[in-house]
Order: sequence, then C-alpha cells, then structure tokens
Amino acid sequence: MSFDTAPKGEPVIAVRGVTRRFWTTVALEDVSLSVPRGVVFGLVGPNGSGKTTLIKHVLGLLRAQTGTVRVFGRDPVADPVGVLSRIGCLTEDNDLPGWMRVDELMRYMRAFYPNWSDAYAEELRQAFALEPTKRVKELSKGQKARVGLLVALAYRPELLVLDEPSSGLDPLVRRDILGAIVRTIADEGRTVVFSSHLLDEVERVADHVAMIDRGRIVFDAPLDEIRSTHRRLTLRFPEPRPRPPALAGVLAWEGSGREWSAVCAGAAVGLRAAAEATGGSVVAEQDLGLNEIFVARAGAVATRAEV
Repeated sequence: MSFDTAPKGEPVIAVRGVTRRFWTTVALEDVSLSVPRGVVFGLVGPNGSGKTTLIKHVLGLLRAQTGTVRVFGRDPVADPVGVLSRIGCLTEDNDLPGWMRVDELMRYMRAFYPNWSDAYAEELRQAFALEPTKRVKELSKGQKARVGLLVALAYRPELLVLDEPSSGLDPLVRRDILGAIVRTIADEGRTVVFSSHLLDEVERVADHVAMIDRGRIVFDAPLDEIRSTHRRLTLRFPEPRPRPPALAGVLAWEGSGREWSAVCAGAAVGLRAAAEATGGSVVAEQDLGLNEIFVARAGAVATRAEV
C-alpha cells in the first residue's frame, strides 16, 4: 500500500534552502538537495561537516530555521508518524536497550511496525550470526551494529537512513553492512541515504553522491557523472615555472619546476586543449577517487571563501 502525498516522480527527500545555526556556529548554510527514489544516496564529508545535522532535519528531530524539508512529500516535524513509520534508521550511537536479549528485542520492535516480517528478521539474525539469547549489553560493537541493522531492515522500510553506521567497526562488519544495503534495499528498488566520512565505502555502493563541507554542499551529482568530469592531468613544460598556469576548471595544483599536476573539473578534451595552449604537454591522465575529488573540491571552496 502506498501512502504518498507527492506524485511518483517527486523525490523521496527534498531539502530547500535550509540554514541551521547553533548560537554563533553555522551548521548548515542554504543547503538544498533532492534524493531520488530507488537509489543509494551517499552523503559524504569530514566529521563535523553538517551531515548528522542534515539527517536530523530529515528525521524531524530538528525544525528548519529557514527553508523547508519534505520526506515523502510530508513535513517530518509536522507529521512524524506519517514519515518515521516508513523510515529505517541506523546511527553511529545505535542506542539499544542493553538489558534485552536479541530475541526479546526482535519481539519488542515487532509491536511497533505492522509490516514487520518475523521470517525476514530471523533470516537477518542468522546471516549476522547473532545469538538469540545474548543480551544487547553483552554484544561487541560490531554485533550491536548488526542488531541495529536487523531492526532497521526487518519491516522493509521505503527509506533506510544510515548515519556513520560503520564508524569504528572492523572491515568484516563494514562489509556485512554494505552487503545488506545492496541486497535487501537497493536491489528491491527502495531508497538508501548513507552518510559517512569514509568515502571509499560510499564509492562502493552509491549511485548518487552529495559532498558537504563546513555546512555547505560542495557538489551533488550521480557518481558516474562525478567520476567522468574529474581528472588529474600531469603537464610538462619546456622550461621550469615558478607557478602553474591559470586554467579554467582546475581545482588544485601540485608540483614544481617543469612538471605540474592539476585536479580538473570539466570535459577532458577541453581541459587537455587548454593545458596545451599554455605551452605544456599532457604526459599523464588519471581517474580520481572520491577522496581526491573531495579534497580538491573542498580546498577550492575554502580558497574562494578567503578571497
């Protein structure tokens, strides 16, 4: 059954012009983004960049001071039941009742969700190797993360929100979490928002990525588009240069003398032609990962802010 108040073509999450201040600290500054249906949407950035504050607005835990937030076409503050009943959430804190056993927690959570599937919850418990009689307080951090993910997935939510779910966990647990996202949510056409400062993890599963730094969206685009429009070009000049040439689309330079490398944003053909017009020769061209792209993009934004 569908409870949408918005047309099917509308985004699952629509944030428009949201600014949030805590006293004199600006946590979010004029943030706008849309999360399409059926994608894994990566929200990335360093710790303290504003990711969790933005997610709290999506969950209705914070009211927008300026701008609007809509989830499934609804205001999550004005209609928390209509929104939260359709969201599964796992956060870094993962605050679960420690005195409960795993099987007790599963029965307890089932009472809150009409769509809870006992069979699916049991399937997840076995897949995550969780002992039903173990109390939550006796579990390791990794096991607690698995229990939290079980609870978030067992009623097959339309939207799964993961806020730094793998922070501090070992690679095996992180693999389980990412695998569960892909198998049980993304492959079923549901929507995932995955917030993390671990960009390599997001890069493995995301269809769409928004980068946030110091409360501002650095960029927001499909991952394939981000990869195809960011390159590293290495230029070699006939004579040493004290500084690199001024080229449109260059986000960051490094190097010295005759050889300089540029992280560029834009069409590769145009960038090569512009570089060669400065008298240099392009001797290497490389694809970039999200980490390198983010560092270059965030650095370029900071430089413009200082000017």
